[in-house]
Amino acid sequence: MFESYLFIKAFHIVSIISWMAGLLYLPRIFVYHTKTKKNSEADNLFKIMEKKLLRFIMLPAFLSSLVTGLILIYIVGFKGNTWLHIKLLFVICLIYTHHLMAKYAKNFANNKNQKSEKYFRIFNEIPAIIMIIIVFLAIVKNF
Repeated sequence: MFESYLFIKAFHIVSIISWMAGLLYLPRIFVYHTKTKKNSEADNLFKIMEKKLLRFIMLPAFLSSLVTGLILIYIVGFKGNTWLHIKLLFVICLIYTHHLMAKYAKNFANNKNQKSEKYFRIFNEIPAIIMIIIVFLAIVKNF
């Protein structure tokens, strides 16, 4: 049981790293995308990059993070782990951020982006801040 727990935990960490890479990189692509003219070669390239990053990296990484996370919660237990309850609130924030990024990518794909370069520069910091909080909660646990 303990050995399988460690393998699941390792896979969970790899999945999280992959998902976070997308959550940190996609808003940076949006920053550069805001500077392009609609239907230009660069605009079309950014649309492809955004779609592929979301579909082939972020979504599978998110799903495997979710599945392995739920398995770990089942193994460790949910009751009495206040740190885990707080961590899950921030995980929900990351999921919502992922959802917003998918919405923004769809807006770019349909030439309907209304957000500025400055907005995406600020938005880019949100996943990093949430990630730092989650890591501290997971490591320190019962503070």
